[in-house]
Amino acid sequence: MAIREKLRERVQPFLEPGEQVQAVFPAQTGPNPNFMFLTWLVIFWTKYVVVAATDKRIAVFRTSRLAPSKPREVAGSYPRESKLGSASGALWGSFELGGTKYWVHRRFRKDVDAADGALSSP
Repeated sequence: MAIREKLRERVQPFLEPGEQVQAVFPAQTGPNPNFMFLTWLVIFWTKYVVVAATDKRIAVFRTSRLAPSKPREVAGSYPRESKLGSASGALWGSFELGGTKYWVHRRFRKDVDAADGALSSP
């Protein structure tokens, strides 16, 4: 099973009945992940999350360092009208949501774009 399907399945228990996931992807907060090339100490300031864009809201779920793809609790909920923006960058892109900067690996950039695309489509 691919990571996107696993994430979609794992966030389902935290959603309201009837809420449908439009896009889901892992992200992290803290310093720029590119600094890991300089020092491994960056991992002490990094927090891992899973972001799920549904038809009703954008939900951010806390995860652990040991299992960054298993949501543990809802860390934040934002209006669905919030745009994530383009997470552009060579390896890591970023977007801001609720005053927090989130870093997304380029592998999941299309999921960030899908979340914004689902917002503009009826």
